[in-house]
Amino acid sequence: MTPSSPSLFASRDFRLLLAGQTTSQLGAQISGVALPLLAVVTLQATPFEVGMLGAASTIAFAVLGLPAGAWVDRVRRRPVLIASDLVRALLLATIPAAALLGALTMWQLLLVSLLAGVARVFFDVGYRSYLPSVIGRDRVLAGNSSLEFVRASGQVAGPALGGILVSLIGAASVILVQAGSFAVSALCLLGIRAPEAAPHDTSTRPRRMRTEVAEGLAFVFGSRVLRATALASALGNFSFAIASAVNMVFLSRTLGLPPALIGLAIAAGSITVMIGAAFTTRLSRAVGSVRIVWLSLAVTAPLSLLGAFAQPGWWTLLIVVGIAAGEFGQIVYAITQVSVRQQVCPDRILGRVNATMQVIVMGLFPLGALIGGVLGDAIGARWTLIVAGGLLLVCPAVLWTALRGVREVSDLPEAAAVTPPAPA
Repeated sequence: MTPSSPSLFASRDFRLLLAGQTTSQLGAQISGVALPLLAVVTLQATPFEVGMLGAASTIAFAVLGLPAGAWVDRVRRRPVLIASDLVRALLLATIPAAALLGALTMWQLLLVSLLAGVARVFFDVGYRSYLPSVIGRDRVLAGNSSLEFVRASGQVAGPALGGILVSLIGAASVILVQAGSFAVSALCLLGIRAPEAAPHDTSTRPRRMRTEVAEGLAFVFGSRVLRATALASALGNFSFAIASAVNMVFLSRTLGLPPALIGLAIAAGSITVMIGAAFTTRLSRAVGSVRIVWLSLAVTAPLSLLGAFAQPGWWTLLIVVGIAAGEFGQIVYAITQVSVRQQVCPDRILGRVNATMQVIVMGLFPLGALIGGVLGDAIGARWTLIVAGGLLLVCPAVLWTALRGVREVSDLPEAAAVTPPAPA
């Protein structure tokens, strides 16, 4: 797609990419309610076991993330995305099958989460590296904003629909919806016609994996902007992991909400994801595409802590307020920092840079999920959420400190000046 195109939506390939991601995101949000409820309500899981479930789904980022990035840079990325979607579809389909046979256990949920997490590593690294091939490097901010806006519609509808479907057909059956959504995403990717450049290979002999991984690490840690966002994102994700271990326990047992109302509460707060995605491009132009990265967290992080103080009755609305503020800040932050990365990083090492960021960001998630489970058992769900919210408040301060000397950087040309040249 050329820069002169009147709209991203004029591109058939972009529409297919958008349709696939919207469908899979809707399925993921529906399953995001169903899977922990399946563990908490059907299998009577403890907070620690729910924490283990979160850890199992993300441990692959820490173990496989860096070699996955180097491998993705060696091959065309679209086949990797298609295979990842199909693997996840098959894995998730085993859950309703086992439930139908009366053989579903917590161990199966952990194993499926672990293997699906491996497939997700390759998809996430490949997807962020593939997007510039479809729409052009100069349009990634608009492309990321459009994708996140439409995908956010699934985030709004998904939890509510998931809660209602759990009440109607059971949590195990709802998992089949997500399996189907991954299959649809694979079909959409199959239909994309945009040519993808062959992998860059400037050497006559195979290069060592360790050397290629080191190049991605050097690029990230050599850039003050990327280094700062990696640190803040890791801390924010650690906070989210702690909260994820007790969220459903807090909503279901502390506040006494049924599954349908849990889904509606999450969906109501998540409407701000759509608003944030719709206005990110405008905010970026007004404030600066680098400056907005840290401002988005500084403004919204304090408000996101309110959800931990919700009480049964009308005070449950504090959950909605906390989710709304947190989701708005996170979506603006996510779109802008990923877009900055996609534009300042050369294509030939983009997979490794994305993988490095993913490992840094997701590496602490398993530990956070386990700590959240331990804290949930020890001090209760509410105080665990307060601890998680306190950690989130530190993220803007981390960005402010780490970006000293470049806090005045507002846009990409200035960001490129504080980004290292790509390794030869």
